[in-house]
Amino acid sequence: MIHGIINIQKKAGFTSHDVVAKLRGILHQKKIGHTGTLDPDATGVLPVCLGKGTKVCDMLTDRDKVYETVLLLGKETDTQDISGQVQKVCDTSGVTVQQVEAAIKSFAGNIWQMPPMYSAIKVNGKKLYELAREGKEVERKKRQVTIHGLRILKMELPRVWMEVSCSKGTYIRTLCHDIGAKLQTGGCMESLKRTRVGEFSLEESLTLEKVEALAKEGRLDSCLIPVDRLFLKYPGKTAQKGMEKALRNGNPIPVGCVTPKEESKEEPVIRLYEASGVFMGIYEKKETWYKPIKLFFDTQDPGSV
Repeated sequence: MIHGIINIQKKAGFTSHDVVAKLRGILHQKKIGHTGTLDPDATGVLPVCLGKGTKVCDMLTDRDKVYETVLLLGKETDTQDISGQVQKVCDTSGVTVQQVEAAIKSFAGNIWQMPPMYSAIKVNGKKLYELAREGKEVERKKRQVTIHGLRILKMELPRVWMEVSCSKGTYIRTLCHDIGAKLQTGGCMESLKRTRVGEFSLEESLTLEKVEALAKEGRLDSCLIPVDRLFLKYPGKTAQKGMEKALRNGNPIPVGCVTPKEESKEEPVIRLYEASGVFMGIYEKKETWYKPIKLFFDTQDPGSV
């Protein structure tokens, strides 16, 4: 089984599930998971986890993200993006560049968003977009999200090109809709490209075609990101020989049986490796023991992750 993470560059027309299904066919492996849904029309970074890497899917979903989007003023749709049914059209000729800039800047920081009906959020066990397709609208609660940065890249009204850095759970199409509402012109998202998820950038991403070519050439390792790379902020340490059984049973390890893997300051949380170099997991120091926080080994497959 293949273990690690591949930074996929998703094309338009593919769902996140389509990407996973395609990779399962390319790699002949079922244990694959994506790290957060991208709409079919959206493009860009989609980290995909393989084997033991699936244990970090939830952690990557929680990472901050960066998007490039085009806001189209003067039009509102039921999906809040250009693919939806038009509900309102407004004249934008009276809107100035200064007004648009001020409206956009007002959304920086902590804001409240109403999740759109066309989203994967579940209400009473049913996804909102399923209800929306049935013509139903249900009450939703606003959620607080954080817009770390909003940068206008270009403005040719009624279109505005923006870069948005934000927390998890942020709906960029809702942001576009809300900016349009503030300007009283209406607005929707015309396009969306995700350029970063945590440490994964668009520049380092690979298309499915490139991954397939590397797999056929036997060079898949060149695009696999090992799981422990996600935890480089924690110092690496190695358990002494003889600790293998305790490690694989998930037991705490005595502090005296752990040696530095690299020069670093003392930290309560560490990356811990077997003497053979296999990454075992993240451990926290509790008095005279290192206790596991999250383990990344598989007793059925002792190979390195």
